[in-house]
Amino acid sequence: MGFLHKMTMVGTAIVLAATVPVHANIDVKESLPELEKIYLDLHQSPELSFSEKETGKKIAKQLKKLGFSVTDEVGGYGVVGIMKNGDGPTVMIRTDTDGLPITEETGVPYASKVTVTNKEGAQVGVMHGCGHDIHMTSFIGTAQHLVANKDKWQGTLMMVAQPAEEVGAGAKAMLKEGLFDKFAKPDHIIALHVSASVPAGKVALKPEYTMASVDSVDIHVKGKGGHGAYPHTTIDPVVIASRIVLALQTITSRELSPLEPSVVTVGSIHGGSKHNVISNEVKLQLTLRSYNPAVREQQIAAIKRITAGIAASAGLEESLYPEVVVHEGESIPSTYNNPEQTARVTSAIKAAIGESNVELTEPVMAGEDFGLFGRTEDNLPITLFWLGGVNPDTYNDAMANNTQLPSLHSSKFAPDYQKAIPTGVSAMSNAAVALFND
Repeated sequence: MGFLHKMTMVGTAIVLAATVPVHANIDVKESLPELEKIYLDLHQSPELSFSEKETGKKIAKQLKKLGFSVTDEVGGYGVVGIMKNGDGPTVMIRTDTDGLPITEETGVPYASKVTVTNKEGAQVGVMHGCGHDIHMTSFIGTAQHLVANKDKWQGTLMMVAQPAEEVGAGAKAMLKEGLFDKFAKPDHIIALHVSASVPAGKVALKPEYTMASVDSVDIHVKGKGGHGAYPHTTIDPVVIASRIVLALQTITSRELSPLEPSVVTVGSIHGGSKHNVISNEVKLQLTLRSYNPAVREQQIAAIKRITAGIAASAGLEESLYPEVVVHEGESIPSTYNNPEQTARVTSAIKAAIGESNVELTEPVMAGEDFGLFGRTEDNLPITLFWLGGVNPDTYNDAMANNTQLPSLHSSKFAPDYQKAIPTGVSAMSNAAVALFND
């Protein structure tokens, strides 16, 4: 992935050689102390999905201070900031804001100690185990530097802080409330996501499909229960469910092209209550992942056909066939990085942080509701890039010793924020200016 720009490092700031034409020369060094304070505050005060009230207020306050026209409580506790700077395209930059119900075990002195009572009445910890605190801090830093460099771009800057990404509902809520109708319809949409497998100081991108679609599916398997000593008088739903679990594995291996990525995972199975009792039902919970929307439709159709067929072969009448419920309200599409826009973003980020710090990566089967912003009727171009979050020394040790790094959503995930944040601000700021000036 060649690129002609040269760069030198000065502390944590990135300064491009004066002889090389660039989109923007944005120095993040001066704002790092303030951004560090913002990060530590956000890290220590996480809020769960659709409860991000104080987080939203903090972001709104920062955007108002910079001169944005700000609207809060959009789609829950989402925030939209608009800044017009002459004629030109509209560029939307998105961050997500919610934390996870995880008790932090990183051992860092600034670890979250927040606890909440969940729906079951139990006390659970809350932490930013997916790096949304890094996202928000980079988002604020980007807003600061784009405002400070208004002479380098023209158009409308649209800053969107989205709630409830972790439950796949925040983007839907903001779009349903008229995000693109009430505020602005962007010409370009960009976001970053911290990576638990890329060293801090680096960025990784993938054009086209970069993250998967996600569906949650429940299967209610029915049967005719009875005494465990007389199985011949029953139609055992545990046996039916077991056959279903095995048969579902043939969807990816035998019904779909091996060139099409697909995951059908049974994550939960519950049935029965006692050793010697054959129950009347078993409940399965599945997650489906794919990139191609046609593959998703094939997965769902095959699940319905296979479950009905196994029930029929067990002797159940049609009224007792399994119920397959796809939770459409929780479904999110795959994230498809527009190739042309992603190429421009990649070039701008290389100019900002150096060619050697920008990697081509593989797509992942994790999901992100960011993809919804590109799936409107206008098919808007989106780009999501990965921001390295692992301390470089820790990363090198793990590679040398073949040890597993803490993943996203791990209670032990502690990103190297001091390296990741300035990289995120530089990468996102320069990407935005490049799109403004395209």
